[in-house]
Amino acid sequence: MEVLAIIPARGGSKGIPRKNVKALGGKPLIAHTILAALAARRVGRVVVSTDDAEIAHVAREAGAEVVMRPDDLAGDVARSEDALLHVMDVLAEDGYRPDAIAFLQCTSPLTAPEDIDGTLAALDEQGADTALAVVPFHYFLWHADADGAANGINHDKSFRLMRQQREPEFVETGAVYAMRAEGFREAKFRFFGKTVMHEIPVEHWHEIDDPADFRIAEERMARLARSQPAHAALPETVAALVMDFDGVLTDDRVFVSAEGVESVACSRGDGMGIELLRKAGLAMCVISKEQNKVVATRCEKLKLECAHGIDDKLPLFLKWLEERGIDPAHALYIGNDINDLPCMEAAGCAVAPADAHPAARSAADLVLEAEGGRGAIRELADLLIASGRIAPLG
Repeated sequence: MEVLAIIPARGGSKGIPRKNVKALGGKPLIAHTILAALAARRVGRVVVSTDDAEIAHVAREAGAEVVMRPDDLAGDVARSEDALLHVMDVLAEDGYRPDAIAFLQCTSPLTAPEDIDGTLAALDEQGADTALAVVPFHYFLWHADADGAANGINHDKSFRLMRQQREPEFVETGAVYAMRAEGFREAKFRFFGKTVMHEIPVEHWHEIDDPADFRIAEERMARLARSQPAHAALPETVAALVMDFDGVLTDDRVFVSAEGVESVACSRGDGMGIELLRKAGLAMCVISKEQNKVVATRCEKLKLECAHGIDDKLPLFLKWLEERGIDPAHALYIGNDINDLPCMEAAGCAVAPADAHPAARSAADLVLEAEGGRGAIRELADLLIASGRIAPLG
């Protein structure tokens, strides 16, 4: 079954201006849904429908195709279904006619590839026309009548059943919908014919509607990252490790003597971890914003390549990889603060110590149990060696 994933994303957003490109966990909001769609096994193509040049640019950077929609499909009352049909019409001009459509909402950044695949599987395997992602619902709903009296909607208020005695109920997440393409063309609405549900984990259900939702999403992302098996976040092949210094190889504190001499605290265990990784053949370097020569002194002792006093780390990070013929997808970057986010986003696997800034933890594919300067690098070294995924250069 050939599946086209479509992600509608208008430029106008009154509740949160520029919401779809606002940073969440080190990535633009829309990028999270794009990356999930690209990773879904059942999806063949991923297209973003937008009226906005910046959204289009961000979408292409994340790996999606873009179809620019006309102004009459970009207003506040424009239907998502019309944007989907427009994309289908544009692609049909080149002879592309998918069997099914996966309609994904970019305001649901916790959507996982398996949520998309599961909804598509339900459509295909249950012989359905439409499908949607849902989560179980166990709450009691009420409404007020014309006299202001409260009455139960999904329950009899005079007889309170226990949860296990009630019929299962489900909430539409708004994150994933699947439709047979030709049936959708005819119905022009997301639900037609036989509709089935796919239950997703409740921790994947979160929609961005107001500013507080960004903070909640970042916290959930960090918690989900911590709950995953550590090795699952690693690329299949790891060729390089690039590190920040302060907050990674140190505990992010600085000691200042009466004479103004600065010193830092490092972990000998981290030093042993770096030695083990060197023996395993892993390419490594440190890129730090810190001006103090203590960075170079420590790196010299650890036999690490080092560049410090670097304000914009990303260009140097990418250049260092390119000079060694290393694909960024096979590189790890470990950082602890907001100036590390661009490198974390560019790396195949972003890593953060346990005590990193919340934005860095949210951006991380892997959050370590150890803190910076207190064994974080040793923990990562042990994990890399145990995974057997290190691929020495040459």
